[in-house]
Amino acid sequence: MKNSVKILCVLLVVSALLMGCASNGAEDGKKTVTIWSYGSDNVKTTFEKLANAFNKSEHGKKYQMKVEFISSGSNAQSLLDRTIAAKKAGKKNTDYDLIEVSDAELAAYQSEGGDDFFQKLDTSKMPNAKNVKAKLSTGQDILMPYRGTTVVLAYDSAKVSNPPKTADELYQWIKDHKGKFAYNSPSTGGAGGSFVTTSVYNQLPEAALVSSDEKWSKEWTPGFKLLKALHPYFYQSGGKTVYPNKNQGTLDLLANQQIEMTPAWVDQVVNEINSGILPKSIKMVQMDPAFTGNLASLAIPKIGGNKDGAYAVMDFMISKEAQTILLDEMGAFPVIDSSDIKSDNTKMISKFDVSTFRTSSIGVLGQELLKKWDEEIATLK
Repeated sequence: MKNSVKILCVLLVVSALLMGCASNGAEDGKKTVTIWSYGSDNVKTTFEKLANAFNKSEHGKKYQMKVEFISSGSNAQSLLDRTIAAKKAGKKNTDYDLIEVSDAELAAYQSEGGDDFFQKLDTSKMPNAKNVKAKLSTGQDILMPYRGTTVVLAYDSAKVSNPPKTADELYQWIKDHKGKFAYNSPSTGGAGGSFVTTSVYNQLPEAALVSSDEKWSKEWTPGFKLLKALHPYFYQSGGKTVYPNKNQGTLDLLANQQIEMTPAWVDQVVNEINSGILPKSIKMVQMDPAFTGNLASLAIPKIGGNKDGAYAVMDFMISKEAQTILLDEMGAFPVIDSSDIKSDNTKMISKFDVSTFRTSSIGVLGQELLKKWDEEIATLK
């Protein structure tokens, strides 16, 4: 009996010690900061690696980064709908501490949630902000870009030794090499969408590319005239011009040497070269004027409950460590000087300057542009 009591006492002491260790260990006193993002599985996996790195960093001594992710194609409520609903319900101190918002989405958030939906950024709380080279087209006082990608001209260097460098040179190359160029249907992927958008907006003042003013839609005629003129020279199958489905559709044609060049996302090309889907002979070049791209950014909703933690995560996301992870895992373009980043992917993107990225923010005109393409280009014989 005495032995049993002694054993019980020992177990109670050990248990108390273990509980003390747990309450005073690495997690003790930390505040959770939740970051929300969305997209494909590779984005989710990358965010999980970023969270692990943050939690091991200096910031992680005070905050615990948690990722909430909405997968593409899951039919789940969008991040915009969730956050707007939370605000309209009068919720405060929510776990929407930090969310991913593109500059193109900002207008929708402010339209639904009000101009004061987001916290204005205090860059003094983000020492790494001084290293960011990427330039936003809008929302500079609200959004912090953390990764970029842009559409470029991907070409087979085994077939093309001197690729076009300007838009006019590209249009002439297409005419001179009938059937060797393709772009995907713009409603099925952003690479084709960028080709259409820039073909139309290259004919307009640059200011039009960051305006949702309906007046610009009345100036689209020259751009659509160009697209119609180029139509017979694109990739054909069965004697008919074909606009492949999705961004991958044109890259498959490039991989199979059915075409020699196509507009494509930098990160997608990098990932597919690394995985062997695209041959090593595939190279990339940017046009002048450039194709458009995206700057994925972060913003702090005022309904979030941990603004200091949000700043800590935001500062980490633009650090050299996080930018390296994004480049390694996703082929994402760094928003800081890429020459400072050691990655196997650096060489493939070193020729592109993130400070010259060309972004578009045309609001509802984007959908009108796609509709006009469906009506006037997709129906051509």
